Amino acid sequence: MTTGNTGTADEAPLFGPESQFHTFFDDPRWALAMIRATVLEAAHPQIGAALLDNSTFVAHPWRRLRNTFLSMRRMFGADPAVREREAARLNRLHARMSGSDSRGRAYDAMDRATRAWVVATLFESAVTMCRLSGQPLDQDTMERMYAEYRQFLAALDGDAGELPDDLHDFWRYFDRVVEDELENTEAARVILYRLFDHLPAPALLDGAPTLWAAGRAVAGPLLGAITVASLPEPYRRRAGLPEMPGAPTLMQGAYLAAGLTRFLPAGWINAESIIEILSLAPDSDDPRARTVAALHARMKRASALIRLVTPLGGDADPGPGPAPSAGTGEGRRSADEFFRQVLDQTGDGHLDWPDLAAMARELSTRLDLDEPEETRLYDAFAAWWRELQAALDTDGDGRVSAAEYAAAVPSLAGPALIRVAEVLFDATDKDGSGTIDADEYRALFRTAFHRDLTATDGAYGRSVFVGEFLSFMSGRRTSAPYDPLLADA
Repeated sequence: MTTGNTGTADEAPLFGPESQFHTFFDDPRWALAMIRATVLEAAHPQIGAALLDNSTFVAHPWRRLRNTFLSMRRMFGADPAVREREAARLNRLHARMSGSDSRGRAYDAMDRATRAWVVATLFESAVTMCRLSGQPLDQDTMERMYAEYRQFLAALDGDAGELPDDLHDFWRYFDRVVEDELENTEAARVILYRLFDHLPAPALLDGAPTLWAAGRAVAGPLLGAITVASLPEPYRRRAGLPEMPGAPTLMQGAYLAAGLTRFLPAGWINAESIIEILSLAPDSDDPRARTVAALHARMKRASALIRLVTPLGGDADPGPGPAPSAGTGEGRRSADEFFRQVLDQTGDGHLDWPDLAAMARELSTRLDLDEPEETRLYDAFAAWWRELQAALDTDGDGRVSAAEYAAAVPSLAGPALIRVAEVLFDATDKDGSGTIDADEYRALFRTAFHRDLTATDGAYGRSVFVGEFLSFMSGRRTSAPYDPLLADA
């Protein structure tokens, strides 16, 4: 298998800054295209079931966006070693996702045809976004970009055999899947009608719930209508998706407006910087934190003004996490808050193995673990899940409800959780020194890649690290380092 750049001396490489895909990284239209592609993926029965059972996109959509963006950067970067490492990480992640949907149909995230459909939706949505924004791609550019996406699939699967060789044949393949295989899945409905209407605030706006709720009340339905109108007509008809009057015009206007950003000076829009700033906490050591803190203060004042002028109902709740109290960086937290904000990673109202697997996945991603360390961490979380299930699952349904958790909170911090903390310490202590220094600490606790080391001696020993982890996971207090890691949206 060849996953590196290909092409002659007269051709741009398939990966790296000269690739066609790379030109979309900082393109605002790409946000609309990604939402559309995600709906088409979720409409596939296997992908939809895997998303509902394993994904954190409902409870932690901004974290999912950040991780997906960084993964795509690595996969389409110029360094083949980085690409191969990321492909191996994605394959390990997907290999842990299998099960059955509500109708008893099996799904497997490693299914080659299903993975090909994910790549197909990305390519087709990129072509569609250019067409809808009045800048359709010429045939040569489409052929070139299709070759890039097929090479992307080859980097994951070893070859691109599940996608047609020829672009003309691809369109027949795409139409067939849309007509014969896509469904009005629950995952697609969640994205279109629940996620947009209840999207939690990113860290930047977490301190202004009323302002966020007011903006979301307007933008959410519009995003849903734009996305529905952009979907293939056969799927809209088959799924019975309602189309808002004027939605096609609204959709065209949104794509055209986003396309006008091509006239802005180069460098004015940087997707990575925008994602970092949205994720930036005021107590971060990033130099931009002061600006964020000032912006927070202004947003709180604006939020208070909106609340006085147009009081909102219960939907304007503070979102996925209370701000740490001043001074100590820790505050009281109810059992219900901890269950909802930290334990229920998938947002389905229950605690089960996919929630703990999501924690292990996030920690492994932050630390960029290799296979042996990653497996140790997953095994430690699996042992903790077995311990939790034995202690808290009183009705024997195989999962833990919020009520079951609240009734037996002290059982949460048992021997298996201590083992999780120890494995996490070993994984974070990259140099094996027995302490976690500032660089290792930031690798784990970064929010937008920056986080202060608060230990007074400039390093964390094992006992201090384990103690703080257990204190956080016992669920009674907020934690300045751990909340952005596992609780932020």
